[in-house]
Amino acid sequence: MRNITMVEANNDWGSGWNFANGLANQAINVSSPYLLSIGGTSLSTFASAPLDSTISTTPYPSQALYGLAMAGDLATIWRLVQGGLTVLPHNVEADAAEKTFLESVWNSLTLTGNSLQPSFGMGDGGVDTTQATPSYQAAFGLTPTTVNPGGGTGRGTPDVSANSGGNMLYAGPNWDMSPGPTPSGGYWGTSAATPLWASLIAQIDAIFHDQGLPNLGYANDLIYTAAAVAPASFNDITYGNNVMSFLYGGPIDNDGTQITLTGYGYHAGPGYDLTTGLGSPNGTLLARALTAIGHSQMHDSSPDMLDLDDQGGWRSGAEQSLMFQAMSAHGARGDLTLGSENSSFSSPASGAYAWTSRFAQQSLQSDFDADLVRLYDKQGLGVAMQTHLSQDEHLGVSINSTSAQAVQGTLTADFGFADFLSSSGAVRVARPVAVAETAGGRDDATAIVRLRQNGEDSLSLTFYRVDDLSGSIAGRQPGDAGYAEAAQARAYHLVGGGTSINGPGYGEFLQAGLANIDAGNLVAMKLVNHTTGDTFWGFSQGNEVVAGQHVGHLWSYGLNTWGWEDLRGGGDRDFNDLVVQLDFTSQSGHNWLV
Repeated sequence: MRNITMVEANNDWGSGWNFANGLANQAINVSSPYLLSIGGTSLSTFASAPLDSTISTTPYPSQALYGLAMAGDLATIWRLVQGGLTVLPHNVEADAAEKTFLESVWNSLTLTGNSLQPSFGMGDGGVDTTQATPSYQAAFGLTPTTVNPGGGTGRGTPDVSANSGGNMLYAGPNWDMSPGPTPSGGYWGTSAATPLWASLIAQIDAIFHDQGLPNLGYANDLIYTAAAVAPASFNDITYGNNVMSFLYGGPIDNDGTQITLTGYGYHAGPGYDLTTGLGSPNGTLLARALTAIGHSQMHDSSPDMLDLDDQGGWRSGAEQSLMFQAMSAHGARGDLTLGSENSSFSSPASGAYAWTSRFAQQSLQSDFDADLVRLYDKQGLGVAMQTHLSQDEHLGVSINSTSAQAVQGTLTADFGFADFLSSSGAVRVARPVAVAETAGGRDDATAIVRLRQNGEDSLSLTFYRVDDLSGSIAGRQPGDAGYAEAAQARAYHLVGGGTSINGPGYGEFLQAGLANIDAGNLVAMKLVNHTTGDTFWGFSQGNEVVAGQHVGHLWSYGLNTWGWEDLRGGGDRDFNDLVVQLDFTSQSGHNWLV
């Protein structure tokens, strides 16, 4: 690929690709696995949403999407946040035209009686069954499957998406560069979304160069890795469809052509789907994730958390302490195989709006509304426990007696976590310590610390250096006499002075700098609740014991991001009383991503 990223519009005809065979189609000439395939979305601001009847009055105003959101419906707002909402709807005032309300699948076709208008204007997406699923989609856990009779798997499209029309168009110059836009109203289509992605990649390439990295080049694998380790890099599009398959002849008038609609196509849903792929980009968060991945690949500082063994199972990549975090809608029993030993646990049901990695990472944006954060407080997750594994010890996870699979493990284990999934729930295995993979593998770097507090008590956080992945300091283990003093002696200093960061207050955000970080440093954390007088450690061996078990107070939310539970005994298990992220690469070059 000569270090060039190729992007391709996936066209504007919907699932049928304008082939009148009655099926969902994907043109093979735009399905190369070496192309980044671009789909279409429609972005509605708080100013345009009330003017769109499909958003504001269907089925009737109080039950329409806009009405539910403005009334504070938790389920509606939760889903909108996944798609990029950053403000509590009823807080929006003068800046309504600048705030995203909804991003949905681009679909401008309207069926009124027997008339379908216009003839085209919706995002494509589907499966090219003439080729195998690309390795980067398989590693992401995908098996793209066509909806056509007889099925079939292959290359799923699109990979990603961007605004293509509907409630937001593109302004541009005329052909002679005189003031536009032409046509009247603006440009639209995936042919407009694709240059947006190309320009974003050009900007990311500039950031890569500024940080001493090469061009992205063939970027598909990195982009899917970013979605796995930092899901907030993408706005998850969960509204809309691209269903538009047809045969010639029949009762429907489609801009002067009689057709019969056959109903084969795809609907948006959580995660990757065949309408918008991974979603639309959050440019800043995606750039941060890609640079972190790039530096990790160029200057790897630690063994992977887990490695695949010869039988397709998993083994510990190092001697280390690991967290086991259970999540289940209905509660679950978990069984762990840890080398030659077995362990079991029971986990309560997770709350309907328990925080996810996506939500936690989204909350660490400075413009994310504190009222949105507080709206989803006290939503319990599941059990959090820790144990020690030696290098090469086998690790297996079952949930409700069903073997759980780490379907994205090859993408995420290098970044300190892996999700074991079954139909009954999930168990995240994660390290309670950050490995400092700095820009260019440099020493004496500054790490950016981002905090979002969602606990009501007075809190502070200290970072300190440990000797190994089990948390020891000069032979002392967490919980040993003298460990607290040893940790304080190893505490990192803030750029502004001091060794602890005070929480910013209930719902609020804070950013700080951590000085003198060397490549490969192992960075651990200590939380102090000044309201109750309790101290909690990231390594649970240093914490209180309840029912014979040390209580875990830390929860992994993906790429160098964790959440704390600040109450003794486990509190409400929401693990968002203080959410913290360590960014070892953005404070490099011209600091464009800080």
